[in-house]
Amino acid sequence: MRYAENHKEETHKALLKVAAVHLREKGPDRLSVSQVMKGAGLTHGGFYAHFKSKDALLNETLNDIFTKARRRVARMLEGLPPKHALATYIDFYVSSNHRDNPQDGCPITALNSDMPRQSKKFRAAFEAGVKQLVDLLEIRIDAAGVEDAAKLAPAIFSAMAGAVALSRTISDPDLSDEFLASTRASLKARLGLTELALASEPVPPTVPVPANDHRHL
Repeated sequence: MRYAENHKEETHKALLKVAAVHLREKGPDRLSVSQVMKGAGLTHGGFYAHFKSKDALLNETLNDIFTKARRRVARMLEGLPPKHALATYIDFYVSSNHRDNPQDGCPITALNSDMPRQSKKFRAAFEAGVKQLVDLLEIRIDAAGVEDAAKLAPAIFSAMAGAVALSRTISDPDLSDEFLASTRASLKARLGLTELALASEPVPPTVPVPANDHRHL
């Protein structure tokens, strides 16, 4: 059977897509190569045509997740004025939608508790991904005219990720929602993203308001 020239490349992408969901749902220790292959409609025997080992799959999948997360945020905020972009990102990240869909959400909130047990290379990839997201947040904070962006960004991102992670541990839905709502309000107040400040920076009518959708955050 002859395949299209890009067959291997497309198959590789499909494997990474399935592995990304499994990694965030199960964590690196419980991710099963056979289940990833099955999810992509392939047999276990084809795995080594794409990856040298499970560790290689994990490392590439994690890098791919972080890359797609950065691109998605950039697309979501494109065209928004700086203050609106920052407020939108906080609302987007610290939300019940993100809380309820860890398989499609930020790898930081899904995998942080797994890190102490992982390989040095995997931890390094995770730390690099965290730094890149914090750096992007710093750029957004600075663009919004907030002072000390370099110092604020790690604290703000920690609060965002921590609120989502903690909200997932709370069985009472009202209390879980309150963790998220109070964190959103507190962070926006800390950054000066008041209704008055946002009203002074109108959104161009041609820029759509992003939907509260957390797929591949």
